[in-house]
Amino acid sequence: MKILDRYILISFVKTFFSVFAILFFIFVLQGIWVFIGDIAGKDLDFITIFKFLFFYSPKMIPMVLPLSVLLASIMTFGDFSENYEFAAMKSSGISLQRAMRSLIVFILILSAVSFWFVNNVAPKSEFKFVNMRRDIIHTKPAMAISAGQFNDLGAMNIKVDEKYGEKDEKLRNVTIHVINQQSSLNKTVIKAKTGKIETNENSPILKLHLYDGNYYEDVTSRRSSDTKPFVKSEFEHYIMSIDVSEFDKSDQEMQEISNTATMMNISQLTYTIDSLNVNYTNEIKTQVDADNSNNRLFLSNAQKDNDIVYKTISLDSLLSIKKRTQKISLYANASAVAENIRFNITNNKSALLEKNKHINRHWIAFYEKFVIAFSCLLMFFIGAPLGAIIRKGGLGLPMVFAVLIFISYHFINTFGKKLAQENGIPPFFGAWLSTLILLPMAITFTYKATKDRGINSIDNLLYPVTNYLKKKFKKKQQNNS
Repeated sequence: MKILDRYILISFVKTFFSVFAILFFIFVLQGIWVFIGDIAGKDLDFITIFKFLFFYSPKMIPMVLPLSVLLASIMTFGDFSENYEFAAMKSSGISLQRAMRSLIVFILILSAVSFWFVNNVAPKSEFKFVNMRRDIIHTKPAMAISAGQFNDLGAMNIKVDEKYGEKDEKLRNVTIHVINQQSSLNKTVIKAKTGKIETNENSPILKLHLYDGNYYEDVTSRRSSDTKPFVKSEFEHYIMSIDVSEFDKSDQEMQEISNTATMMNISQLTYTIDSLNVNYTNEIKTQVDADNSNNRLFLSNAQKDNDIVYKTISLDSLLSIKKRTQKISLYANASAVAENIRFNITNNKSALLEKNKHINRHWIAFYEKFVIAFSCLLMFFIGAPLGAIIRKGGLGLPMVFAVLIFISYHFINTFGKKLAQENGIPPFFGAWLSTLILLPMAITFTYKATKDRGINSIDNLLYPVTNYLKKKFKKKQQNNS
């Protein structure tokens, strides 16, 4: 390796790993904020929290890696141009492609490593993360009740002034408002001096033991003279069973994620997609055969009732039937057959659409593994020429361009996947949409930087915008005056 190639490679690698570490930390920190509700108050030790974040972190690689390549490319080549190092290279006959040669090899290796990572490491990590999150969520069903506030648990609201004890299982000053399911009114109030929560890690049922309290209930009287009757009773020990599983939205999310395509590699996705396609085709054939069988059965039964009407006749001769009763019977039975077919199609449509969406999700996950690898190469060919064009290094202007480009890339990518999942476009185009849209940008920037047309082109690009804003602002000032 020549000295110049080594110098460019070392400069880029230093910047890349520094940017990657910062962005990775920011994205993981954002993940902590998202899942803080699952972690907080669970009495988890440091090792468990570390494992939770460790299994979560590979999910960030597909987002952090392309952004790091883009920002590092802009910063490195922007710094070369700003310090006239790039101009010195060109004066020595070294083109942009020649300066990028060692980095292209590095990016190709990085793309291959990223493909291996998202195909082998990320699915296993996703599986462990989902299962570990489920275990953490079920660690304490008692966390459904927080101290100092009313906790909405479906048909009741529970408030406790204080939770204490080794596992926060003891309660002080418990107030429970029970909502009547028929009238949706709060007609029952239970108050107790102390209480205790009894839980089972394998069960979502929470047993609430109440001590030294009163039970109040408003009663609807049949006599108008009794204006405000109510029932009051005292108790020394009262037990309530509360099912907290239906209030755990995270648990429902876990059930949805348990069979996600992100937990599979290429071979598993290929096998699963083939199986899903076969099942989908068989389902359609089964439904068509069932509809035809039902229609034949319907017509055969009608044939027994009226053999005259259901003779095999030509379509043109239907209008020549003169008997009114025959026409009415014929139209009625035809309408019944059509309604039966429409009803079956309507019922089966939603099920087939969901299965088709499930197949599309697997196809998107399949293509996305290749998209992530190619996105590193794409971002490099956008960032390196753009850095030479803007002639700015550091974290100022390069960060602005990198964020704008990556937000556009991420938005288009999300939009394409959603559209493909809903059968708006094929899954292939949905997964590759962002790449196909940004590819002309990479080609244009590389061409401009190579032909020395892009050094000052940033001013030419911004001039129409700034000129329009100046005219708009000047016109507004004239109108105000």
